[in-house]
Amino acid sequence: MRLIILGAPGSGKGTSATVLREKYDLAHISTGDIFRSNIKEQTPLGIEAKSYIDKGALVPDSLTVSMVEDRLSQSDCSKGYILDGFPRTIAQAEALDQMLAKKNEKIDAVLSIVVDDEVIKQRVSGRRVCEKCGASFNVTFKPTKVEGVCDLCGGNVVQRADDNEETVSARLKTYYENTKPLIDFYGSRDLIVEGDNGASAEDCIAQIEEGLMAKNII
Repeated sequence: MRLIILGAPGSGKGTSATVLREKYDLAHISTGDIFRSNIKEQTPLGIEAKSYIDKGALVPDSLTVSMVEDRLSQSDCSKGYILDGFPRTIAQAEALDQMLAKKNEKIDAVLSIVVDDEVIKQRVSGRRVCEKCGASFNVTFKPTKVEGVCDLCGGNVVQRADDNEETVSARLKTYYENTKPLIDFYGSRDLIVEGDNGASAEDCIAQIEEGLMAKNII
């Protein structure tokens, strides 16, 4: 099962990907992780990527595609995978098509995690993170027992500088501008499977599984 997962910042995309990865024994492939791994291990691709990042420049599509292709060749992807953070553009989507076609493979479905913008803003602006252990809380949905104190380790729980409504609105605008073309691109092939994560993660996963079953993927 080869999947792509799309979702706005704060939509719970990562949680959905984790549940599906564990349930169906899939590799969860995050482009952020790929970059960090290649740079840390100082692979030729990582060294080249770092040269762009250090200058504050965007890493070219060709380099990103090469990193993803290298990652998909690893053994843990043989049973299937979820691509998270790639493709981000139509050009990357077309490059992925070509990459998979060389192996007579194709993407089975594109999971679109949908949440109302106002819910996302409430979730993200209410998010609080422990400075010591990194545990995440929310003033509305998952408050700490003692305000400002982590339930797990007793560390200080704070709001990150970018977890505010203005920043979230800007990130959502960028996401929709970049992602709508991908939704249309894959929608024209009837590959989109939608999950509404506005109420609960369980409902979202159930909707995704229902959509995958309807397409005879699971």
